[in-house]
Amino acid sequence: MKKLLILSFLIPSLFSCSVAQQANQKKYADLLTEESAKKHLTILASREFEGRGTGQEGGKKTVEYIANVFKELGLTPAVNGSYFQPVALERTSYIVDKFSINNKALENGKDLFIQGNNNSRDFKASDIVFVGYGIQSDKYNDLNGLDIAGKVVLVINEGEPTKDGNSLISGTSTPSDWSTSRFKRIQELSKLKPQMILAVSSQNAEMISRFGNRLTGGRFSLKSNETQTNQPSMDIPVANITVETANQILAAKNTTVEKIKESINNTGKANSFDVKASVDATMGVKKEEFHDPNVLGVIEGTDLKDEVVIISGHYDHDGILPDGTFFPGADDNGSGTVGVMELAKAFAAAKKDGKGPRRTILFMAFAAEEKGLLGSNYYSQHPIFPLSNTVTCLNMDMIGRIDDKHLNGNHNYIHAIGSDMLSSELKAINEKANKDYTQMELDYMYDDPKDPMRIYYRSDQYNLAKHGIPVIFFFSGLHPDYHTPNDTVDKIDFPMMAKREKLVFHTAWEIANRDKKLVVDKTPAPAQ
Repeated sequence: MKKLLILSFLIPSLFSCSVAQQANQKKYADLLTEESAKKHLTILASREFEGRGTGQEGGKKTVEYIANVFKELGLTPAVNGSYFQPVALERTSYIVDKFSINNKALENGKDLFIQGNNNSRDFKASDIVFVGYGIQSDKYNDLNGLDIAGKVVLVINEGEPTKDGNSLISGTSTPSDWSTSRFKRIQELSKLKPQMILAVSSQNAEMISRFGNRLTGGRFSLKSNETQTNQPSMDIPVANITVETANQILAAKNTTVEKIKESINNTGKANSFDVKASVDATMGVKKEEFHDPNVLGVIEGTDLKDEVVIISGHYDHDGILPDGTFFPGADDNGSGTVGVMELAKAFAAAKKDGKGPRRTILFMAFAAEEKGLLGSNYYSQHPIFPLSNTVTCLNMDMIGRIDDKHLNGNHNYIHAIGSDMLSSELKAINEKANKDYTQMELDYMYDDPKDPMRIYYRSDQYNLAKHGIPVIFFFSGLHPDYHTPNDTVDKIDFPMMAKREKLVFHTAWEIANRDKKLVVDKTPAPAQ
């Protein structure tokens, strides 16, 4: 009887505490407004920020902007008194100082596209060896009796000879692997050590027109600590040329690519020959080292401050091209970057009112995600807080649009990816937060192990998940403006963006303030 009497007093008290706690959460979640999100995003996706490109001025402006917001909110600098964790990056570019055929200058990325791994050197020739399809098989051989070592060769880099609809190699209507294997003919030609390969395809003109400036931007990686040798690479450069350029070369023989294809198909015989044509080029690989930082701000916890909750999103996008085209990246990932700053605002306000989180919250804007998840990979290798003490990573990458799947249906949704990959508790917490506060459809389509796009592995949270840290990737999905100059602020659904921010906030609030650390009760995701 006495116990029942005590419980009768405790239950109203506990209920009152729970109601007060929910009121606090809602008070700070209400600071996440459409107007505030739009103000930040309009700036970050403006031409002034030039698409926030890795290694570009727009990227530098972006990190300063985020750091200033963190400072104004009173977040603690996380890296020895700084908001910046420099990420050691390396850009490998293929630089073409000059390239001409028959004294006609051609520009890489505009007239042709060159791939190679050789150190910079000169390439000269007074003739070109045309090698047809470049096929070397028992049934058909374009290279029979030819020595192409040290020569410039021209190859038709698509298709294969046919007779009456059947391949001369396979003998059936099914193409051989000389057609279906993307790199086979180039790899086999390279083994014969030509000086350079000119590869012509009917698709090259469109590829160069659409992607030329982007193709020549180089590839990025984390800087390697391995000792590099100074010995020159023996890789053979491949110049992808248009049919028009190839026909200009073949004009010396009064023929064209199409005529040669017809001849080979009609006769079933190879048609390889030398063409009088000059080639003069200087080109090769250039490596540059630089640092684009992750931006980190901290709200220290109270009694559980040694445990860390990460709220993240990558700030970089595709930047600006040499021709002035820039990629605003309003959704990808201006929206997630704004989400990080907005949640920092809400938790900072709670901290100021004496209602700060029990666990430490690390707000992090990652660098170079578009270049291969490089900023998050670097952090996972050089963590500022021990990964063993990191409770979760809640990552926002594209939270501002309505995707193709939902466009003609329910707009009140979010993809919550990977929430139960490592922790059954994390999914339950997120679902309860959604039920109590935001009432959205939680779409789990990308959690399907058979998902052909493997979205779970394609954003920064994966670099934490592979270390056994439970994660959720909040994502509004793909749309036609993805990675195009049309990913602009006017297409953002700000009411839904703010609502999605609130779900992340409520989930983070619960994780940061609960008594027990999230349980990790599932097998970590395999390395990719």
